[in-house]
Amino acid sequence: MLKTLLVIAVGFLPSLFSLWMIRKNFMRSRLRIRQAAMNFPMVQGRHNIRPVEGDRYYLEGVGYLIGDISCKFNARSGYIRCAVNPDGPCNVCRHYEPKGSAGSEKKT
Repeated sequence: MLKTLLVIAVGFLPSLFSLWMIRKNFMRSRLRIRQAAMNFPMVQGRHNIRPVEGDRYYLEGVGYLIGDISCKFNARSGYIRCAVNPDGPCNVCRHYEPKGSAGSEKKT
């Protein structure tokens, strides 16, 4: 009976050692991530964020939008204006085309 328990205990030792190492590495990486987040300057984190520009507005039920919503190419997004002129501005865009103008010819 004692030999059986000893065999079972020895059989579980590699698994317990593996779980202990996994836990130790997880805690170490979590600590490193926390330290990196605490040491990261806020100025470096903001250099990729585009400034809020004057043509951003809130539309009820949709959210924040950028650019001229009456344009056919507007992305109707708060992050990008359109595929043609994503950086804007819309008021001097040579690709501006009002919605519905592509197929709005008079039928007689």
